[in-house]
Amino acid sequence: MPRLGGFMPTSPAGYTQSMTYKVGPKGQVVIPKAIRDRVGIGPGDQVSFDEEQGAIRIRKAITDPAERRAILARLRGSLKGGGIDPIAGLEAEHRREVEADERERRMRGL
Repeated sequence: MPRLGGFMPTSPAGYTQSMTYKVGPKGQVVIPKAIRDRVGIGPGDQVSFDEEQGAIRIRKAITDPAERRAILARLRGSLKGGGIDPIAGLEAEHRREVEADERERRMRGL
């Protein structure tokens, strides 16, 4: 897809997926307005930065205690897996592998 002035069009709604900006002398960059609006970042809001494998992710920081509690409430119990036991699944897979190895040994006469 061709770049248009540093912008790579991705949707009819706008050119916001891949943008190129220069970093200022103090390490500052401007977050495009379309992205700020979509994510809900406004003047005075805090953002957090994560770096992984050479990529930087900027997120709106969650500073309001009520918002943090609401997020935790939504996540509470989400790791239970709805009755799925990951250990049991791994054990079953291991049993199948052992049985396959045993069949192969029997076929070879070992």
